[in-house]
Parts: sequence; structure tokens; C-alpha cells
Amino acid sequence: FNSPFGACPECKGLGFLQQIDEALLITDEELTISEGAIRYFKNIVNTDNIEWQTFKILLDYYNISINKPYKDFTEDEKEIIFIGSKEPIEFEITSANLNTTKRKKYIEGVATLIERRYKETTSNMSREYYNSYLREYPCPVCHGKRLSKEALSVKINGLNIYDITNLTILDAYEFLNNLPLTDQEEQIARLILKEIKSRLKFLIDVGLEYLTLSRSSGTLSGGESQRIRLATQIGSQLTGILYVLDEPSIGLHQRDNARLISTLKKMRDLGNTLIVVEHDEEIMREADFLVDIGPKAGIHGGEIVASGTPDEVMKNENSITGDYLAKRRKIVVPKDRRPGNGNLLTIKGARENNLKNIDVSFKIGALNVVTGVSGSGKPTLVNEILYKTLSKKLNKSRVTPGKCDVVEGIEFFDRVINIDQSPIGRTPRSNPATYTGVFDNIRELFAETTEAKMRGYSK
Repeated sequence: FNSPFGACPECKGLGFLQQIDEALLITDEELTISEGAIRYFKNIVNTDNIEWQTFKILLDYYNISINKPYKDFTEDEKEIIFIGSKEPIEFEITSANLNTTKRKKYIEGVATLIERRYKETTSNMSREYYNSYLREYPCPVCHGKRLSKEALSVKINGLNIYDITNLTILDAYEFLNNLPLTDQEEQIARLILKEIKSRLKFLIDVGLEYLTLSRSSGTLSGGESQRIRLATQIGSQLTGILYVLDEPSIGLHQRDNARLISTLKKMRDLGNTLIVVEHDEEIMREADFLVDIGPKAGIHGGEIVASGTPDEVMKNENSITGDYLAKRRKIVVPKDRRPGNGNLLTIKGARENNLKNIDVSFKIGALNVVTGVSGSGKPTLVNEILYKTLSKKLNKSRVTPGKCDVVEGIEFFDRVINIDQSPIGRTPRSNPATYTGVFDNIRELFAETTEAKMRGYSK
């Protein structure tokens, strides 16, 4: 699909088209068009704007009232509003300088208009604006397969290239191992199959046998992405390399730690050096050499507290890390748990990505943790379904939530805030003081001094 010869001609190999999402275009189904039900026309309703005049002519031609609540429109009326006229319409239009022109043509509906503008504009700001009304839908020609009819008609043992990449990595590995080939076909395919199978085996070894090769990289969890990068490095069979890994266990379940450690040791055994920045106990215990920097943070850090094998670090009583590894210190697990306030926030029928139509309840007024092995669907449940649904309802944001039947208990909240790992500031002037708002209080304090008051300095 990266080549024009193999790509689907309709979606150009993307597998999807950007089309209007009714939920992003309609602000409130209870409102009428004149009250601003259609977000695109909200600020130009009943003005001399050419786009509004043309759209009003379309509505008048088909006797569609702008004073009827949007929810009461029939499907046929909605089709006119979104797609446009079914035949050319003869009409007059008056411009800002009061020039009147006669025209006869098909009039675009609001969806057709936005989609055309999105394709035609070269301005990033305009594209961003039009994109706020659009959502990705599977291509109607290739149905998300991204390839042309000709590319999909080539098959091996009954499967085309899309079918094979849609198998799980484990199933693809077994399919290739059990291919019934003639002697001539075996000669042709031998070296290629060897390469494909070795790469699939590396992915299986790092615990990714459940993924499909066609899965979009944007939907992979952090742990999955990191293990794919590790598998790629093992597959390259390079030696004499210094690898630096920054907390490779982030996002990994404890079950996957053993596989990660085994992968790291394989890279070491090839003749490479690995330096890992890590807090995970299992990885520290498996290290050949451990360096503990501290003893604390900021101005109290910056020294080598201990170094050596894990056993040597454990014997060093100056090392806080050694204290925890040797069990001289431990984090006490609380005996009592908060019961919450008795109310629940419930997701029913969650089925985005690999979630299997599940129902989940969270206690309100308590600390809830979502855990599970890497790739089991935690970010999909929390970020794609729960957060986006609440953000759309409470914050009026223009996001498209993941698929589920309903989220119950939203009425107990008045706002939702997402605290993720993205950088806090967009400008070079941003810092923790500006971001947390502490500067306001500092300026207020300085404005209260005698000197500031004498000179008339406000905060």
C-alpha cells in the first residue's frame, strides 16, 4: 500500500477516508438550525454570508424548516442537509457589494462542503479547523485493507497478503511453517521464508505472539512498542553495540518482566553492552553490575552511593536502593481500603480495539487502579472510552470516544481532567512556576511590600 501500484485507488493506501462525524457537527439535537444546531453554521445563521445564503436556498427548495428541532428531521431531510441537492437548482445569490448573480447547479450539503474544503485547503490552520468535524471511516472500496483489487487477487495457499498480515503473529508463524510447497516453490521461497520466520520468532520470544502484523502502530501500548524495537535489534544480530535503555519496564506487567530480561540478556550474549536506567526490582537483581546514584534528589543527589553486583549493593547500608533490595526497608501495604461513597461509574459493552464487550465499574470517592498484562486493553478502556466519553459530555470537547454501549454515573461529576506524560509547556518560557500558577502568589506578595506600594507597582 506504500506503492501507487498496490495501493487502493480510493483511499490511496490509507485504508480509511476522512468523513463527517454527525456527533462532531451537531451541537445539540434539541436545538433548531436557527438556534445553532449545526456547529459549522452556528455563527452565520441568518446573515449575508454566501455559504449560509446558499445553504438556506437548499433548505427552502426542499421545504426544510430552520425552526424545527434537529432531532425531528427525517432521514431524507438529514440526507439533504448533509449531502445536498439531488438535482441542479436555479437560484439567485447576492454578494456583500450587493451584486446579484443567477446560477443553476447542484448545492452542496454541509458534510459535502466541509469534506471538499478539507481536501482543497493548503492552510494548516484551516485543515485543523475542518478536521475537527471529521472522523476516520473504513474505505468503502477496500474496506480498510489498503490494497488494490489486483494486489489482493494474488494468493498463497488461499490467503492474500492482507489475510496473512491479519493473522496473529503465532498463527502467521504456524501458517508459514506448514506451507505445502513443491520442490521448485521450495527453492524459490527458502531464503525469504527463513527471514520472515526468524523475525516472527523474535516477536514471539518477546511475548507479542497475540498481535497482528497489520495492527496500527498508534494503537500499540508503550510496552508493546518498546518490545517491537527490542525484537528488531535482536533480529539485526549486531555486535559491539552500546544500547542505552531508559526504563524499558514502563508499562510492562510483572509477567512480562521475565521475557524482557531474557531479551536483554540475549542482546548482551551477542557481544553487546547494555546500560539500563531502571527502578524495577527484578531487573536490578538480574543486572551484572549495578550503579546506585543518590543519596537523594536535587542538591542532595549527584553522588555514587554504591556500585558493584546486586549483592554488593545490598550490603552497602548507605544505599537506599540496597535497603529495599535487602528488605531492610519496605513499603507497608495498608490493611484498610476506602469503601468509596457508595456510587459507581460504570462502562457497559466496551469493545474498542481488543476489548471483548466487557462491563466495568469504578468506585466513586476511592482510588481505582486498572492493571493487567501488557496489551490487555488498559489504555483503551480508560483513555479511549472512559476519558473521551466524559470529556465529550462534561467538557464539551470534540473527541470521538471508543465503542461502548453506555457510561453510567456521569451525573456524579462536573469535570474530567486527564494527567498524562506529555510535556507540560508549549513555549520556551513555560516552567513549573508558570504552569502551577505559583508565580501569581509570588507577584502578589511582592506587590504588598512598602517599596512596591510607594512606586505604585501592581502584581
